[in-house]
Amino acid sequence: MKELSLLSLICSCFHTQPHPNTIYQYGAPDLYFCPQKDMEVKQLDKRASGQSFEVILKSPSDLSPESPILSSPPKKKDLSLEELQRRLEAAEERRKTQEAQVLKQLAEKREHEREVLHKALEENNNFSRLAEEKLNYKMELSREIREAHLAALRERLREKELHAAEVRRNKEQREEISG
Repeated sequence: MKELSLLSLICSCFHTQPHPNTIYQYGAPDLYFCPQKDMEVKQLDKRASGQSFEVILKSPSDLSPESPILSSPPKKKDLSLEELQRRLEAAEERRKTQEAQVLKQLAEKREHEREVLHKALEENNNFSRLAEEKLNYKMELSREIREAHLAALRERLREKELHAAEVRRNKEQREEISG
């Protein structure tokens, strides 16, 4: 058995250079095989704080050629030109669909902004119109009150003049009688 540091173990498991004797097993999420044949990594359990693994180092006797060979990774099949073209067209269609959705959302947003702006302008116009009507009403009322006040003053002045004329006549009559 050879001892490996945890860092070298992890690095060796995720090494970017393919090893000529690489064996992987797909479909078993709790069992991972490293590129080296002399170790096996098992995922024990998942926790909120992280994951834990068990590293099993195999003895040289387990590395014999008679040991069962694990399934190899699925090989990528060669895609035909028609298949590639079909995939490109599907991707283009998805892109166009997504673009259309984004444009539709933007159009809806702009329409909503226009409606809000229109409503704000309408409310502003209504407020201005009501304020103008109120001001006109107050000015008309003020003008009527002023005219009524002036008419009352003129009436009082006319009555004063009539009274003064009557007092003068009475004074002249008294002077004629006493005189």
